[in-house]
Amino acid sequence: MSFDAAQDGHNKRMNELLNRINSLKERLAKARQVVRIDEKQKRIIELHELMNAADFWRDQDNAKKVSQEASDLETEVLLWEKFKRELNDLFEIVELDEGDQVVNLRIEAEAQLAKLEKEFEQMEFTLLFGGKHDHEDSMVAIHAGAGGTDAQDWAEMLLRMYLRFCEKQNWKTKIINLSPGAEAGLKSVLFEVNGRHSYGYLKAEAGVHRLVRISPFDAEKMRHTSFALVEVLPFWSDEIKIEIKPEDLRIDTYRAGGHGGQGVNTTDSAVRITHLATKIVVTCQNERSQMQNRETAMKILKAKLQQYYETKEEDERARLRGEYTEAAWGNQARSYVIHPYKLVKDHRTEYETADTDAVLNGDLTELIEAYLRKKLGKSN
Repeated sequence: MSFDAAQDGHNKRMNELLNRINSLKERLAKARQVVRIDEKQKRIIELHELMNAADFWRDQDNAKKVSQEASDLETEVLLWEKFKRELNDLFEIVELDEGDQVVNLRIEAEAQLAKLEKEFEQMEFTLLFGGKHDHEDSMVAIHAGAGGTDAQDWAEMLLRMYLRFCEKQNWKTKIINLSPGAEAGLKSVLFEVNGRHSYGYLKAEAGVHRLVRISPFDAEKMRHTSFALVEVLPFWSDEIKIEIKPEDLRIDTYRAGGHGGQGVNTTDSAVRITHLATKIVVTCQNERSQMQNRETAMKILKAKLQQYYETKEEDERARLRGEYTEAAWGNQARSYVIHPYKLVKDHRTEYETADTDAVLNGDLTELIEAYLRKKLGKSN
């Protein structure tokens, strides 16, 4: 090959690189507008002004919340700024190429661009969180459905799966209420998830989950089908402005069940609150005292009422009231088949994978992304 031909080939590849870089720069500019980077930079300045106040730590709960918001925003903004800087640096290197060490330069530039394109695909995931409450903390409830002891064991498996997913995301979790099964597993459990975009992620998990496997509780080792219902709510209690009148509430106390420390099963520390107007019922029994259980139950009630008044779907309102708990055939959002073959399939998106072990160990990102992308496509 002649020198001219080689130079022409190099120039062509470098032009292709420039076109790809320019295309990525355009996508980045649009993404930054969607993510509202400029607004978040202003918000960081506001939060730091609050944090510099002399009495900032007087209200420690609020101070922790402000500090966490500032930290989350700073991490997010720094990520986008770092990417923009690296992309601009690559553009300058390619644009100013004068032919010296052309082969090495092109190979390095192509490798760097491929790395940036892959990073941007991961960053684009945050664009899927456009819902009103997607950035909020969340509450997740799991209810055993049809299937007896197997269903209760399945509910406990789902709890383990979600706790592992939250751990991978570096989110904090806290069990609020847990009702153990008679022989094994859980009848129901409610837990809180604290982490940026936790509701944005976990809302994809709401619905009926179906499990097919050889039952460990069947002496004849027959195949069983079990169901569990997963509910997910945004938990932004500090911002809820709903007024709850004392006369609209019925508050019952009872003896907490399950395992626990001193006082559990000996005092009426568990609390059940019924909102008479909407028939919404919430319970809490995992705190140390009746007062703490009552405070937590009120937070949950406010979150449920906010969601209740925002939604216009009667099915959703029924679910919030606890009336819609039919976790059985025909209603499943996702199926997990362990026998006679291995398959996890989301019936809302048709996404499926044969790696059931990974999913049950908390690898849910691809399933969640498929759901969010489909939902975003429908809304657009």
